[in-house]
Formats: sequence, structure tokens, C-alpha cells
Amino acid sequence: MPQIQLTPAQRKEHRAEAHHLDPVVMVGGDGLTANVKKEVDAALNAHGLIKVRVFSDDRVAREEMFKTLADELNAAPIQHIGKLLVLWRPQPVKEKVVDEDRMAGPRDFKVLKFSKRPGQRPEVKTLRVLGNQRLTPGGNIKRAKPKPKTSVKKRSQT
Repeated sequence: MPQIQLTPAQRKEHRAEAHHLDPVVMVGGDGLTANVKKEVDAALNAHGLIKVRVFSDDRVAREEMFKTLADELNAAPIQHIGKLLVLWRPQPVKEKVVDEDRMAGPRDFKVLKFSKRPGQRPEVKTLRVLGNQRLTPGGNIKRAKPKPKTSVKKRSQT
């Protein structure tokens, strides 16, 4: 796969974003193995912009690794500085799965409970209300009422 071509302005922007990042993948003494490529690919899918640290002292080998990773993983080479390689690839769009059977989740409400004795501060209580419950004006939790059953006659009229 060919590598992504970026303009110098885009490359500069990605370099600025990568400045504070820590290396995600480390390339050891074995060099660029299939497992290392797999990890770099997974990191690019997860993060988009990553740093790779190469522990080799050979600059030519590091440059070759940089080109190989960019070509084989369809990534844009952003920067090679010292033993750090910075790669970027646009993240795939994740589809949100909508679950129509999903019910409302629990909600937390803060309720003031006043004391019967005068001069006392009201107590703040946090109540968890589930999806099938409701909070009354008095601060109590009640079950939501089921829909009233309609008669056969009313159902036939609609």
C-alpha cells in the first residue's frame, strides 16, 4: 500500500500534536518483526498518531524501518528524530450500535430532607432512581405506574 502524502503544513500540525506523546511501541534487538508491525497497526487504529521507539544504534536501519512501516501500514511518516519515529494514519470511523431495547439507566438525585426539629440544617441525601421508578415531590421513590389497560370497546374505537 502506498503511504499517505501530507503537505508540510499538515506534517507540522501533526508534529506539534505528537510532541507530548510517549512512545507506544518499542522495537528491540530483533528489529522489525511481524509482531511489531501488528502492534504498530493496532496502535495506529486505536490512536491515529503514535510514536515508535527503536533501540537500534544504526541510523540507516532506523530510516529503513521508518519507510517500511509507512509503506506497509499505509501511514504517513511525520518525523524521525533520534530513535523516535512518528507515524500518522486517519482513524477508521466507528459505527455506533443503537440498541432499541435499551431501558433508561439509573439516575442520581440530591434531595433535601428537612428535620422535624426547628433550627436544624436540612440533610442532603443522594437517591438513586432506576429506570422504572420516579421521584415524588416529597422526596420518596415510587415505581412508575404501568399503563392502564384499555377496554376492548375503546381499543376498537381507535
